[in-house]
Amino acid sequence: MSEVKLTAELRADFGKGAARRVRREGKVPAVVYGHGAAPQHIAIDGHSLMMALKTPNALIRLDVDGKSSLAIPKDVQREAIRGFLVHVDFLAVKKGEKVSVEIPVHAEGDLAPGGNLLEHVLNTLPVEAEATHIPESVTASIEGLEAGASVLAKDVKLPEGVTLAIDGDEVVLHVVHAQAEEPAAAGAEGEEAAEA
Repeated sequence: MSEVKLTAELRADFGKGAARRVRREGKVPAVVYGHGAAPQHIAIDGHSLMMALKTPNALIRLDVDGKSSLAIPKDVQREAIRGFLVHVDFLAVKKGEKVSVEIPVHAEGDLAPGGNLLEHVLNTLPVEAEATHIPESVTASIEGLEAGASVLAKDVKLPEGVTLAIDGDEVVLHVVHAQAEEPAAAGAEGEEAAEA
């Protein structure tokens, strides 16, 4: 996983009014916490931060007042309608440190013939990984699976050094029967016949 470098500035003012002023300047208010240190309130350029967060669990190198530190996004708040970044909580990390994160699960392969559907029970998989080696995603094979079959958390192949943070018997993907819908016209004709 590559590092994304971002420059941030310290914030002295807090509260809704101060946060609105920061956003009007095209920046996003954020907080960095972790390692027992006092939370650090910062502001980051909105566009740069949005681009950095396109990668899940991005490793961010924050440069604040000439001091550099590593962090990962833990809580990203977006505006409900337009999706603009409103606030971000960062967790300070160090190389070699293990962190708990959720990584996206992608299905690979084709289901058995028969028009079955794949249900994503978990879209992300909770794992523990070294802070500087968090995988962007994991892939689960669904090749040839038939209705009723499931892919469990323990069946998902994880990269070296990454361990599950949930029970291995948790269902991640499940194959279900595709249910055919009755044509609406046939249902209406049946009602008319019943009335007669």
